[in-house]
Amino acid sequence: MTRTLILMRHAKSDWTHAGLRDHERPLNGRGRVSAKALGAWLRAQGHVPDEVLCSSATRTGETVQRLELPVEIPVTYTSELYHAEARTMREVLMRATGTCVLMIGHNPGICAFAQRLVRAAPDHARFEDYPTGATLVVQFDIASWTEIGWHEGQPIAFVVPRELT
Repeated sequence: MTRTLILMRHAKSDWTHAGLRDHERPLNGRGRVSAKALGAWLRAQGHVPDEVLCSSATRTGETVQRLELPVEIPVTYTSELYHAEARTMREVLMRATGTCVLMIGHNPGICAFAQRLVRAAPDHARFEDYPTGATLVVQFDIASWTEIGWHEGQPIAFVVPRELT
């Protein structure tokens, strides 16, 4: 059996609101457009998750909303994914029950997580820095997320918003 992980960094956030804590920063205009484009890309590629794990930050929540996923897909917002390290992201994923899980988080942890998950990096210049909105689709030959290990995933696709808008 296989499991699919869609690993997405939140879309571009807005830095113009003086006094807002980092956790509360919303998306900017470009981020809103990018998130919508990423959702259209996921649907067009047939990569629609059946479970979403999302950082509790405002910008990650807005990213999920603007993907326009089917409303019946359960979304779990957790502070564990807010600026999480790769190890923590793996621990959160191990509790997932879906066969195709979308996880939305932040750099630098999400970049490190992506790099540790794949057998070989996808052939893409931006994989190494994982810019805002970067999205990796990776498959694992496992029956349960509890079996996920490092360097076992097969990259299926990698995209950044600038390629879609």
